[in-house]
Amino acid sequence: MIPEVDWIVFGICLAACFAAGTTGAAFPPGPWYERLAKPTWTPPNWLFPVAWMLLYVGMSLAAGIVAPLEGSGQAMALWSLQIALNTLWTPIFFGLRRIKGAIPVVVALWAAVAATAAAFLSLDTLAGLLLIPYVVWCTVAAALNIAVWRLNPDVLPFDPAKA
Repeated sequence: MIPEVDWIVFGICLAACFAAGTTGAAFPPGPWYERLAKPTWTPPNWLFPVAWMLLYVGMSLAAGIVAPLEGSGQAMALWSLQIALNTLWTPIFFGLRRIKGAIPVVVALWAAVAATAAAFLSLDTLAGLLLIPYVVWCTVAAALNIAVWRLNPDVLPFDPAKA
C-alpha cells in the first residue's frame, strides 16, 4: 500500500532543504579545498550535487508521508534538527575552514539523521527507508571530514583579517 503524502509539507520541507543547500553556493569548496590532502575514496566532485538533489527529494517525501500521521511530532522535530545541522556544517567547514570544528557538527548531524530515520521507520516503513541513503551519505561525510582533518592537521582556519 502506498502511503498518502501531504504535498504541502513535502514542498515546505523541500524548500527548507534547498535553503540548506544554498550554503554550498555561498561557501563553495574552491581552491582551498582542492589543495587539501584527501583520502583515495573521496567521492568525485560531480557526485555531491547529484546526491544532495536525490537526498533532498527523498527526505522531503519522507516528511510529507510522516507529518500527517498520528504521533509524528517528535519525528518532525528530529527532521527539523537534522536540516538545521545540515545547514550549519558547510559554513563551518568551507566558510570558516574549521576542519576539526566541523567534526562535532557532522557527528551530531549523523545522530540526528539516524534518529530521524528510526522515528520515521516506527511510523511508516517507506518513510524510514527513504532516509537510509541519507544516513549512509552522512556516514561517508563524517568519515571524510575526519579523514581530511587527519591528513591536514596543520591547516589553519579562515582568518577574515587576512582576506
